[in-house]
Amino acid sequence: MLDFVVAGLSANSVPYVEGLELQRAVHRSVVSGEKPDTVIFLEHPAVYTAGKRTEPEERPTDGTPVIDVDRGGKITWHGPGQLVGYPILRLAEPIDVVGYVRMLEGILIDVLDQFGIVGRQVRGRSGVWVGPDGFEEKIAAIGIRVAEGVTMHGFALNCSNSLEAYSRIIACGIKDAGVTTMSRVLGRDVATSELIDPIRAGFLRAMAVAA
Repeated sequence: MLDFVVAGLSANSVPYVEGLELQRAVHRSVVSGEKPDTVIFLEHPAVYTAGKRTEPEERPTDGTPVIDVDRGGKITWHGPGQLVGYPILRLAEPIDVVGYVRMLEGILIDVLDQFGIVGRQVRGRSGVWVGPDGFEEKIAAIGIRVAEGVTMHGFALNCSNSLEAYSRIIACGIKDAGVTTMSRVLGRDVATSELIDPIRAGFLRAMAVAA
């Protein structure tokens, strides 16, 4: 069984710290067996978060606050117009973290294809990318943690968010590639709410294959 929770989108966006506490509460319940695997969807008000491998020079140069978190990866931004997904899933033994990340990428690539966007993986880099070799732009970031066999954190898909905040950081520690959004690629506004059902269906397909 897989449960889905839409915790708050757009005007009802969830402050990052509140979303982190929600994740932790659901994680405890999944670990204990009280709740089934759960995927949380939400938007956050604008915030920078830094994973464990973030270097000092990758942080904002203007003193903007950064929340340090226990996920993998480096610094990124969350904010209005970006759909964030936190899958809280028990992984099968033996745990394959790389395989799990590839699964998340595959789900998002399939969903983007439904919108007419060709997303792809880039060797040696996590997340989902668009554009030709040498001119890649990241459209979805992924950063995860696995504790007691159950995942936390997840993905951030750029739907209609501003890209201005990325100019103050070295996003994900990558200096030689840009970022983009679904709205920018398609030339029309894409609401985060449009992605909920396709991503939900993608998780159900992926989990059925993995079972």
